[in-house]
Amino acid sequence: MKKKALFNWSSGKDSALALYKTLQNDEYEISCLLTSVNQQFQRISMHGVRVELLEQQAESIGLPLEIMQIPEMPTMEVYEAVMQATLFKLKGHGITHSVFGDIFLEDLRKYREDKLAEIGFEAVFPLWKIPTSDLIQEFIALGFKTIVVCVNERFLDKSFVGRIIDQDFINDLPENVDVCGENGEFHTFTFDGPIFSNPIQFEIGEIVYRKYEKPKEEDSSDTACDTSASDAFDYGFWYCDLIQNK
Repeated sequence: MKKKALFNWSSGKDSALALYKTLQNDEYEISCLLTSVNQQFQRISMHGVRVELLEQQAESIGLPLEIMQIPEMPTMEVYEAVMQATLFKLKGHGITHSVFGDIFLEDLRKYREDKLAEIGFEAVFPLWKIPTSDLIQEFIALGFKTIVVCVNERFLDKSFVGRIIDQDFINDLPENVDVCGENGEFHTFTFDGPIFSNPIQFEIGEIVYRKYEKPKEEDSSDTACDTSASDAFDYGFWYCDLIQNK
């Protein structure tokens, strides 16, 4: 009997590779994709990708999509309440495991495992501790295609957003940037590869700059965004808008 699992889908390359590996594993049956979406803008949290493209991915993959509507800068309390309600609902469908594409962030893994244990879930990390240089080469070799949709200006400039990840992209990365962007340097949207029945059709829209303001009333360390660093709000992000081809 396979273990029923949900897959935490970000729309990016690590998710795509982790899903590919999980689908090859007879131990798990993926029941649905779970994605958090910015409630105000209807875009994938942090990645900035439109919901229509997320839905197109799920359709091409052939798995049901469960969307969590999250406020733009939620407190941890709000974020965890939405997550808990969603997981309790999915638990009622016999789901017992939650799969992530995390690679080496120990604190994040422990946080996920602890929160899931409170609800009776187990976390699964199919990419854990695999060198990111190996993962990105495997990703490309498998035929996956992904585009950079967001870069953190602390690490990368505007020229990197909107690029397809290939060997030239990897060679151009500064030495302090992880090739998989595991430290939040960049985020991607995967549009083709072995998990898709059809490539995702889109056009590249405008490139925009956005800087987040530090919450006035909330302690920034108590938000669900990664704002624990003292200079977290000193840097902005470049986003590349993707527009669905109909």
